[in-house]
Amino acid sequence: MSALETAETKQNLRRIAIDPVTRVEGHGKVTILLDDNNRVHQVRLHIVEFRGFEAFIEGRPFWEVPVVVQRLCGICPVSHHLAAVKAMDHIAGYHSLTPTAEKLRRLMHYGQILQSHAVHFFHLASPDLLLGFDSEPTRRNIVGVAAQFPEIALQGVLLRKYGQEIIRHTSGKRIHGTGAIPGGVNKTLTAAEREELRREIDIMIGWARDAVGLVAQLHATRPDFYDAFGEFPSNMMGLAAPNGALELYDGSLRARDASGAMIFDQVPCSDYDSLLQEEVKPWTYMKFPHIRSLGAEAGWYKVGPLARIQTCDFIPTPLAEEERKKFMAQGGGKPRHGTLLFHWARMIEALHAVETIRDLLDDPDIVGIDLMGEKGERHTEAVGVIEAPRGTLFHHYRVGADDLVSYCNLIVSTTNNNQAMNEAIRSVAKDHLSGHEVTEGLLNHIEVAIRAYDPCLSCATHAIGQMPLQVDLRDASGALVGRRRKNFSGDAA
Repeated sequence: MSALETAETKQNLRRIAIDPVTRVEGHGKVTILLDDNNRVHQVRLHIVEFRGFEAFIEGRPFWEVPVVVQRLCGICPVSHHLAAVKAMDHIAGYHSLTPTAEKLRRLMHYGQILQSHAVHFFHLASPDLLLGFDSEPTRRNIVGVAAQFPEIALQGVLLRKYGQEIIRHTSGKRIHGTGAIPGGVNKTLTAAEREELRREIDIMIGWARDAVGLVAQLHATRPDFYDAFGEFPSNMMGLAAPNGALELYDGSLRARDASGAMIFDQVPCSDYDSLLQEEVKPWTYMKFPHIRSLGAEAGWYKVGPLARIQTCDFIPTPLAEEERKKFMAQGGGKPRHGTLLFHWARMIEALHAVETIRDLLDDPDIVGIDLMGEKGERHTEAVGVIEAPRGTLFHHYRVGADDLVSYCNLIVSTTNNNQAMNEAIRSVAKDHLSGHEVTEGLLNHIEVAIRAYDPCLSCATHAIGQMPLQVDLRDASGALVGRRRKNFSGDAA
């Protein structure tokens, strides 16, 4: 009998499942245990799929990996592509890139940030925010938004399209391109392509500013609700430049506690394993990372837009930095922890992405032809880290003398946010569900909290060989006739 079944039997609790969680990438469910008075006793986010990429990357030639790992996801393939190739630069002996190669990779990355933030906010999250958490489910989607707010929907579609065009021009394809290779890039950006992208950049900046204003306006209508929804204190982690600036492509690891005090700063990404530890729990295929020095109970953290704009000291583009200052001023300069604030931070980052794209397109190096760095001493182990749209992404590889990958460890953004997402849905359940008659609209409040993290559940499940796995055998009547379990706490293998 599972722990969940035991709790239901001993306390006579009834179980409600949200299965599947909708408008997210991948497959997951939420289980809620209620007593006879509808008081919430337990809420859990379960990830019910696994991909096993860490296992089947092993044995592949290292130069194939930056292309293969993109198949983890169709929304953020560039993030996996670039994290992997940053590791493979080191494996192959390239310790620095040419200015053109680095700027083309950055351009690709910021195109990815823009398109991913746009698709999440406008397509997945805005139906709740614009139409209402309790609105009719059949129209609570992008089609419903387009019907009621056609201009907003169109801007969202075109912002994403622009980001996709950036990716196409730098990687060769909008999805699963091959632009970055160990040591540099394999595609130039022509002068004609640059001018094509330049033509619309001012429009995109205007729309990104409007999106930030839209979220700020929503919060201003009901600040007590929006700012406190799913609120809980937590540590925060992300990359930062040496001067403390927000850094999405490169940088070092930085973490602050819930009050904003520094936990660590300027830690090389290659040392992530000495900082972080992953914990396995028996009711989900997704692991739970935490900061080793703080332990599992106190050391978990959140990553992503809300964490990043509050762990950095400033954003290095003027319009986004202006919006970040306004955001921080709303909290009196202290970190803000409401779950829906992720959307506000996400749109500030989208604005930063468009500003950075403009600056890169104006840089003469972006149309250069010197694409490969100088090759030096090869290495057998390397770590590539990047800020994916959803948060900090770790790729760790070891490669043998035969050029084949012998070890792969991935800690993706959604895995880093695992405990935070569970805390968010517990907070929402306690504040909005407990003691009330359960309705579809109230259950959607739980999904709203999950969606705010923009989780990519299919990216986050790789713990093959360590993950808890249970297989039940039932007869034709549904009766349980056998069960095998592996990697559950306290169980034999």
